[in-house]
Amino acid sequence: MTRSLTILGATGSIGASTLDLVKREPDRFDVLSVTANRDAAGLAAAARSVKAKRAVICDPAQHDALAAALAGTGIATASGADAVTAAAGEGADVVVAGIVGCAGLAPVAAAVEAGGCVILANKEPLVSAGTFILDLARKSGATLLPADSEHNAIFQVFDFERPERVRRIVLTASGGPFRDFSINAMRQVTPEQACAHPNWSMGAKISVDSATMMNKGLELIEAARLFPINPDRIEIVVHRQSVVHSLVDYIDGSMLAQLGPPDMRTPLAYCLAWPDRMATPMPPLDLAAIGRLDFEAIDEQRFPATRVAREALAAGGAAPCILNAANEVAVAGFLAGQIGFLDIVTTVERTLERYQPNAAPQSVSDVLSIDAAARAVATEAMLREEA
Repeated sequence: MTRSLTILGATGSIGASTLDLVKREPDRFDVLSVTANRDAAGLAAAARSVKAKRAVICDPAQHDALAAALAGTGIATASGADAVTAAAGEGADVVVAGIVGCAGLAPVAAAVEAGGCVILANKEPLVSAGTFILDLARKSGATLLPADSEHNAIFQVFDFERPERVRRIVLTASGGPFRDFSINAMRQVTPEQACAHPNWSMGAKISVDSATMMNKGLELIEAARLFPINPDRIEIVVHRQSVVHSLVDYIDGSMLAQLGPPDMRTPLAYCLAWPDRMATPMPPLDLAAIGRLDFEAIDEQRFPATRVAREALAAGGAAPCILNAANEVAVAGFLAGQIGFLDIVTTVERTLERYQPNAAPQSVSDVLSIDAAARAVATEAMLREEA
């Protein structure tokens, strides 16, 4: 059966992987809308490649370029943040949420409110606005499917009908490029080194999050939102090969894992076809060639981000939103050469200490207000660190 599909963030890495899968099985999907921030040429190419009905660009200044690139194709165009949100909420059977940052929050909320199947490929909806988004999903009947390889792995092997039989969840982490570095060595690392992930091909921000292991802290918060389990029973281990994407441990001693190549097309394909499965271009895993699977504990002395994230989750309220906002500011500061690598997590901790609003966000506007205030505090903390 053909399913209608909208792709938010079609020109990013998640969008590119989604487009590749859709083009391989064009009869499976009817693409309603594709969106992008400001890459008019890339959005036009994406829209043409999957015969989308509409292309929406967030930056109004790029609308003329988009319209010119799609002239004569019959593909409608629109621009502006409100137009992106409207496209997200137009009622597609499946919405892929691949917009990075809080810019993707309003579109995700609109998609969830529309009640379809929402594939979450960005962290902000569950980290910064978790309770609000989950409440929306319960009211609308929307299905939330995680595209993150770790959460997707858990989703595939978690017994939702009998969650009391789950003893713990184990998130795996590659450890990033500095997993063998001393603290002194990490003080000297450059943005170029931090962006050179040993296993995955990702954007700069996500690569730095992997290097600090803040990505695992954010994933810990997401897992606590997605799965009915006490956060104390969510563990993280370093798994250098990135073959086992996560595990679920049951009370009888059975541990179920999902294995796959380090390619986002595998979890995205699972989500796009759910509850069915679809083929991908991934070759089968050659376990003999892989040879070994290693696991080790996280050293939180060298990588304190997971501890900080767990503390923010325990604090509740607005703390996870503040954590995410401060981290984005600090990562941007590191990439710009304003602060050192180890200052990223220090900036996040200082922001959490200095900004403590009274209540958890209850709406998109609440999240954006807390996010903006946290960014201001983080910027001040970062500038003090720089000085």
